[in-house]
Amino acid sequence: MKTIDELLHEGVEGKRVFVRADLNVPLDGTTITDDGRIRAVVPTVKALADAGARVVVASHLGRPKGAPDPAFSLAPAAARLGELLGTDVAFATDTVGDSATETVAGLGNGQVAVLENLRFNPGETSKDDAERGAFADSLAALADLYVGDGFGAVHRKHASVYDLPARLPHAAGYLIATEVGVLKKLTDDVKRPYAVALGGAKVSDKLGVIDHLLERADRILIGGGMAYTFLKAQGHEVGISLLQEDQIPVVQEYLARAKERGVEFVLPVDVLVSPEFPDLKTKAPANPTTVAADAIPADEEGLDIGPETRKLYASKLADAATVFWNGPMGVFEHPDYAEGTKAVAQALVDSPAFTVVGGGDSAAAVRILGFDENAFGHISTGGGASLEYLEGKTLPGLAALED
Repeated sequence: MKTIDELLHEGVEGKRVFVRADLNVPLDGTTITDDGRIRAVVPTVKALADAGARVVVASHLGRPKGAPDPAFSLAPAAARLGELLGTDVAFATDTVGDSATETVAGLGNGQVAVLENLRFNPGETSKDDAERGAFADSLAALADLYVGDGFGAVHRKHASVYDLPARLPHAAGYLIATEVGVLKKLTDDVKRPYAVALGGAKVSDKLGVIDHLLERADRILIGGGMAYTFLKAQGHEVGISLLQEDQIPVVQEYLARAKERGVEFVLPVDVLVSPEFPDLKTKAPANPTTVAADAIPADEEGLDIGPETRKLYASKLADAATVFWNGPMGVFEHPDYAEGTKAVAQALVDSPAFTVVGGGDSAAAVRILGFDENAFGHISTGGGASLEYLEGKTLPGLAALED
């Protein structure tokens, strides 16, 4: 895989460089609530601009249905990128139309432009190779070189991620190089003990990575909504907690395999419950009750791990040499249910291990709960991409960057 440093060494002055970034940031209206993904691509964009390239940044945001939708405009992200770069950033109001053509043509050496949301064009996500390829052809007409740096999208076989690199000389940006280097430390050269903390809502989202980690991890901690399927698989009452009943046989098989292989599976011993889901807008007090994990009332819902589980999980992470964490332990967006997620984050901060926060809601939680990002070994920008890499899958966006 060619690196951006090699590209810079060859010279990019005056060349139009298409940077596939991941500017898929959360928005409250037009206000960005977490700019982590924008900050992550700044080193690549700045290096190219400083070398005299004419930088064309493109990304998706959200899930528009192949047509323009103001709610998913990249305009706020373009403005924030300009602030972080300390320079004006031009913004094209379409992807491959007149505005994009004129905006790119108007760039001088060292200047930067951002195209509108790639998913406003149905060709970006099309499963039809010809339709996707036609869109990639149009994007290729805007550039001389391609740099892939949108790690959060490399698991998608999309036009700007998979098809476009085949049409232009290409290289990996700094973010992708960093992400891949970190993930190799979690797969090829793992320092032990290797502990994994998995949370989030659905156990089905994590089955592939659990299957893969059963062959590699020494210890797997389970929290979040997915924990209740594990508890149910052990025969416990889970009340009205989030439950994927159809996944219980698979979970039981994983628990049996873990026992056979000597992999320690750690489940909650107590949980915070309530008969009602909390109001995440007003953050009104929820007044949860703490109960043993095997004593959840039939009419209540588990919404966070309890205080004894927090201590248990912290102790299970304390002696690890490598820790991977993906998924919150509870409904961290509400202060009454944030302590479980906060405890796991703090355990990673306190640990001397190589610690990786696996993107998605975990990365958002770290920032929302006020942790110093530099206290972690690495915070990934791509939750889904990280998980698929750890599952051993071939990621289309990385394969496309290989020569």
